Amino acid sequence: MPRRHGNVLNWATELDPAALEQAQRAASMPFVEGHVALMPDAHVGLGATVGSVIPTRGAVIPSAVGVDIGCGMIAVECPFTADRLPDDLTRLHSEIERVVPAGVGRGHDRAQAAAADLLADPRAEQLTDAQRKVAAKQLGTLGSGNHFVEVCLDERDRVWVVLHSGSRGVGNQLAQRHIESAKGLMAEYFEELPDPDLAYLVEGTPEFDEYLAAMLWAQDYAMANREVMMDAVLAKLADAVGGRFREASRINCHHNFTERERHFGKEVWVTRKGAIRARRGELGIIPGSMGTRSYVVEGLGNPDSYESCAHGAGRRLSRRQARRRLDVEGLRTAMAHAAWNERDAKRLIDEDPRSYKDIDQVMEDQRDLVRVRHTLRQVLNYKGT
Repeated sequence: MPRRHGNVLNWATELDPAALEQAQRAASMPFVEGHVALMPDAHVGLGATVGSVIPTRGAVIPSAVGVDIGCGMIAVECPFTADRLPDDLTRLHSEIERVVPAGVGRGHDRAQAAAADLLADPRAEQLTDAQRKVAAKQLGTLGSGNHFVEVCLDERDRVWVVLHSGSRGVGNQLAQRHIESAKGLMAEYFEELPDPDLAYLVEGTPEFDEYLAAMLWAQDYAMANREVMMDAVLAKLADAVGGRFREASRINCHHNFTERERHFGKEVWVTRKGAIRARRGELGIIPGSMGTRSYVVEGLGNPDSYESCAHGAGRRLSRRQARRRLDVEGLRTAMAHAAWNERDAKRLIDEDPRSYKDIDQVMEDQRDLVRVRHTLRQVLNYKGT
């Protein structure tokens, strides 16, 4: 059950005091309507607490959405079990790596045809020519950090493909532009804030409208990015299992986004940074870290969390702390059960499972937010560096 800390309702058993303080600063803003909800995976983030849900009226905080607008998860359930998979998944890993570029700034060699409709959208008019070129080449690419592609098995040995990514470079650039715009307005109007990253845009202003258009476009780009990658991965999986197949189910959900919703009888902007929407009956994906379990969940529609839940395990160590404290051999041991890009182990040390909270405790903490439909264990993991 959640614990109340002033105007913050917290579901996390394990919570860094700095994360709580960051959330309390956000909750102190006068346009926050109700309480800020902290999910079980909450930890300190850039701009706002990762794992926070912030309801506002009349304003939004661009940094509370974050710089990877629309980042989220997609999962496909396949109509077959593990016995259809090759005994050695190394070749499949290599094929996925070939069709899904990953890493900082990586894109395809040429513009992707699937980007044409996105770039023709009127909301994309604020993109520069350089940003349009980046968006066209990076559609269908993974990025770096905690973004990944996995092949998993559930409790029935049914095969799933799970993927985590967002709006890539173009989403980051749009976010940064509007975060700086909000900070500039705060300086112009001598607005004193408890944290500069809480700079906000007021509904009804041109700056708000421009940000909203950019954010919604980037969310659509992120969702399309995941779809394009998933289709490419499934084509390679089909080759590996001996023929094309019909998906049993597909889930695609954001966990960095803002949308208009109604809660406690009022229309509010709900900003979820590192949280997924969990309306009653709504399906979502909650990944653990490399080497641990992931979960397909069904929302319970808890009103106190603004119908939200955790988006993952949540970091325990910062990336810098992980690189300083953890060893490569520990990561190799954790990943011994799966095909993965072991050659990059040294560069992936900040993604070591020991960097993250215990996903089992995270799931226990949110029993009133979601119901587990499937528990997934990975047999292949692909990450960018």
